[in-house]
Amino acid sequence: MQATQVEAALKDLPVGGLRCFESVGSTNDEAARWAAQGAPHLALVIAEEQTAGRGRSGNTWYSPAGASLAFSLVLYPHQMEPYLLPRLTALGALAVKDALNKLYDLPAQIKWPNDVLVHRQKVSGVLAEAQWDGDQVKALVLGIGINVTAASTAQVNPNTDAIQATCVEALLGRPVDRLALLRAVLAEVISWQPRLATQDFLQAWESSLAFRGEWVQVSLGQSRGKDGLPGALEGLSPTIEEGKVIGLSQDGSLRLRTASGETVKVSVGEMHLRPS
Repeated sequence: MQATQVEAALKDLPVGGLRCFESVGSTNDEAARWAAQGAPHLALVIAEEQTAGRGRSGNTWYSPAGASLAFSLVLYPHQMEPYLLPRLTALGALAVKDALNKLYDLPAQIKWPNDVLVHRQKVSGVLAEAQWDGDQVKALVLGIGINVTAASTAQVNPNTDAIQATCVEALLGRPVDRLALLRAVLAEVISWQPRLATQDFLQAWESSLAFRGEWVQVSLGQSRGKDGLPGALEGLSPTIEEGKVIGLSQDGSLRLRTASGETVKVSVGEMHLRPS
């Protein structure tokens, strides 16, 4: 994927800048470095191969050359309130979900908080990271990975992954134009981003939730230094919440109804959702 090809595909979108790589460790890392140097709003970093892509909880993800879309955007949302930060992940997931639906009529859903599923199989993951200046958000990096060909799912272990992976070409049964898909996702990001703080955005996210009305387990993982947690607590078993998915709170927390009838909230950025 050459820079000239990407530029031609995105010529009608207000992309702030473009950096294309044959291979990088992480597009999020490259975008973060660019943001620290003053990257423009909607600056785009894209790579054919990603050798050390990151998922949630520090998981690494390898994106083979030509098998997926791996890209990151630099964003500077105005008046970003702390409660809106979880919506950045949802912004990426909602953009992928809408693009897959509009381009290919695929019934995509969002597995809270950061995966996109089709037929209960993972086709995309999102990682949003903030750069801070004191207690103010300086810049945001939105990383998106989409499995396009079968090679992009080869590393998934069917014995350990609760949600199996798939790719867009397998779902469609035909080749996919990655540049067309990239353009469609970016167009959705650009369309939704100004509406991040609106009730329309929250309702669109909520209506896209996978497993809504179903019983699920949400596990609270533990990692060194996370939210001030001492390293000595790393070995503790994760806390488990179990309940029926009933929707979202204003801050993007997942709302569950437990067997006792109590409604509990679990916060974005701390948990992993798996079907019971």
